Amino acid sequence: MSDSSRYGEAYDSAVVTVVGLVGSLRATSTTRKAVRYALRGAEDSRAQVRLLDLGTYDLPLLGRERDEPGRSEVERFQAELGSADGYLFGSPELHGSFSGVLKNAIDLADRETFSGKMLGLIGVAGGRLGAGETLSHLRAVARSLRAWVVPTEVSIAEADRAFGADGAPIDHAIGERLVLVGRQVAHFARLHKCGKHLEFLKEMEGAAVEPG
Repeated sequence: MSDSSRYGEAYDSAVVTVVGLVGSLRATSTTRKAVRYALRGAEDSRAQVRLLDLGTYDLPLLGRERDEPGRSEVERFQAELGSADGYLFGSPELHGSFSGVLKNAIDLADRETFSGKMLGLIGVAGGRLGAGETLSHLRAVARSLRAWVVPTEVSIAEADRAFGADGAPIDHAIGERLVLVGRQVAHFARLHKCGKHLEFLKEMEGAAVEPG
């Protein structure tokens, strides 16, 4: 069944944008690889996708965002972040939580940026237990932001051996989950944007939240 047959022409023609936000400044970080891979899922679902590289901004710490030259960078960041319909947050697990880099970026965003938007969560850990604490804390932040967290989330353990040289996850199941979280962000963003609220709520409520 085609999208237009199931949800109507409005769904099929709705244009959505999904932005990936990585809580690591390392160009070769596993978190960056994971978010990039998840964006493939959103792109497969006909979303326009972008990865916002926090390393390309000279963002100040919260509390100094009105001082120059930081103010202009914050305004640029807010403008590029706020145009999306859905987001993928990825973070390494550091000292039992998500990174300060990601937290500062979220804090600097306009308070309405994420309200009513779709949000997919990805956590990356160096140890074998995964990034459960990071995902838990990001869900708490998402509630405060009044964002919709999609059912699938991804926890990646043993980060140093999680991806191959080609940028793809070595564990096929992790790869499938990353693509799925990207697809869900795009799908639910499209349902919400085109006004299919009943279908949106039914699918959100009917999908079990599976830990990564």
